[in-house]
Amino acid sequence: MNKTELVETIKMLKLKTNDEWILQLEERKLKELEFHNRDRDESFKKSISHDTYDKIYGNRKFYRTVELSRNYVGRWIEENAKGKIFLDYACGDGSYAILAAKMGAELSIGLDISDISIKNAEFSANKQGLSSKVAFVQGDAENTCLPAGCIDTIICSGMLHHLDLSYAFFELRRILKPRGKILAVEALDYNPIIKLYRMSTPNMRTDWEKAHILSSKDIKFARRFFKVQNIKHWHLFSISGAYMPWILPQLNFLDKILLKVPVIKQLSWMFTFELMKE
Repeated sequence: MNKTELVETIKMLKLKTNDEWILQLEERKLKELEFHNRDRDESFKKSISHDTYDKIYGNRKFYRTVELSRNYVGRWIEENAKGKIFLDYACGDGSYAILAAKMGAELSIGLDISDISIKNAEFSANKQGLSSKVAFVQGDAENTCLPAGCIDTIICSGMLHHLDLSYAFFELRRILKPRGKILAVEALDYNPIIKLYRMSTPNMRTDWEKAHILSSKDIKFARRFFKVQNIKHWHLFSISGAYMPWILPQLNFLDKILLKVPVIKQLSWMFTFELMKE
């Protein structure tokens, strides 16, 4: 399928109203839609008390410590987006789709279950003068309705654990072109302290999300669909930078060294891996 045909498909998908869209979703996905709409609703954030905000969004402080993995993802997009049909799969605010457009993607697409996320992403793209280079569409990541073999490069950032991988990996393989590449950025399910934190902060995530943080068994499952390569581990000591930002560079240095050690790297907060369709 060429770019023009893909653009027409996206236009058709965008014609579906939010009400029509909701009627197609099962209960699990409706809960994800509700959660992510709340998570991306700026007016809601402004309307709640400080204590309520901390219960819902208190984990945001830890994302200020992910400089190393964020830089890696940025370089990966720069190296793999130019001249490609790029998909930000479950795009959230669309930052990676927008970055891919800036990096010269032939067409950059963002797909997300949340209508509020799509509106926010479109606003950001328009503000940056990129509306002609990036298209955002509300959709189901497990059933995108995109044509088979239409995407060159995909970023999956912090979202595979929101999905049923038996559907998601099949769908990703279906829409990816031969030799196409995916970069997945995910939390890892081994560190007992991080697991305890997840379980003790229920308002910050859905029940499905808590129960489906990725582990080695999911990598093994991914190998049924893709060649898995370039597994890297991120953020252990740097997590403390949320409370001591002045020593984050030193903590990052420790992570660079110690997260190469097999036993220690399993305790990392995040990991990244590439999937290739052979």
